[in-house]
Amino acid sequence: MNTNPLHLESGAAHPVAKPHRVGLKDIADELGISQTAVSFAINDRPGVSEETKRRVKEAASKLGWSPVYAAQALGSSKTMTVGFAPARSSNGLRDEGFMLHFMTGLHESLSLKGYGLLYRPCSSVREELSVYEDWARRKRVDGVILVDLRADDPRPALLARLGVPAVLAGGPDPENIVPSLSIDDSGAMETILRHLVSCGHRRIAYLSGDRTLDYSRDRERMFREFAKRRDLESIRVEYTNFSVDIASAMTLAMLCGSNPPTAFIYENETLAAASLHAITEWLLNTPSKNPDAPRYPHNLPAIVSFEDSFLCVSIYPSLTSVHRDPSVYGMKVAKLLIKVINGETVSGTRRILTPKLVIRDSTRLSCV
Repeated sequence: MNTNPLHLESGAAHPVAKPHRVGLKDIADELGISQTAVSFAINDRPGVSEETKRRVKEAASKLGWSPVYAAQALGSSKTMTVGFAPARSSNGLRDEGFMLHFMTGLHESLSLKGYGLLYRPCSSVREELSVYEDWARRKRVDGVILVDLRADDPRPALLARLGVPAVLAGGPDPENIVPSLSIDDSGAMETILRHLVSCGHRRIAYLSGDRTLDYSRDRERMFREFAKRRDLESIRVEYTNFSVDIASAMTLAMLCGSNPPTAFIYENETLAAASLHAITEWLLNTPSKNPDAPRYPHNLPAIVSFEDSFLCVSIYPSLTSVHRDPSVYGMKVAKLLIKVINGETVSGTRRILTPKLVIRDSTRLSCV
């Protein structure tokens, strides 16, 4: 009996040689320089000339070299990972088109720099805080992206204490602990109201999401200031906690009350679409006392959504909506975080992406 463990019986497959992985030594041998110089050039560290860096990177591309993640992380003390742990309801995360496209933009910018996105949705701010503490303890991420700034928000101070770089999509942070990029929400509200007033509406309701969110407070503040300046007949502000059932019920209750609103503004497209469906059913099932009154869809109230998506153009009537490109927003936020991680100086607060109002049938058909 042949006891040689390497013996192969006749006809058995031969072991397949593993392909050679190009390493720093191969690049060094190709150029006739040290591995240390190659490592410095690959990682853009001081100690080698710009010409050497150029030659090393060209040789690396020619030879098909790619970084080994574990070695790169050990060598640079970076994880090459960015954390995103938004505290939102499961419905909000599942139904909102804005968040999906925002995350697409984050990934696009991060991947260009070799970063991955660690997505960890949370059910509460308390859970979100515990996630950050866990990430910091395990050195799991290089930085964090925050969304949905709240009143007396504890997250920026915690991340600063933990030493975790962070940026805020929204804000600005009133304590100026983390830099931010924000969208002009109060300006968007004023644009909506100017359009509705130009259509003849003077009784307007705003069905918001969460009263603790910074952007919701900005929108409400502008709503009340505009109503006072223009002496609107009546206004209503209600909070729905992003529930489509609550929004629909509130809408019908107001329409059935005395002096009902002729126009409604909703925090997002799912609240607006669900409420439009409820209004349509109510109108079609309620016989008009006036046979000469305009019929559906001309007797609908005006409807505006603060978010724009395919849903706004795929239903009837199509929804007038505030349009901003969430993927571009995500790309800019990610670029800002990478600068912070790299120790670059950044301005504390910047306002970007002035939204545009896209006028569709839901306000065209309801001019009074």
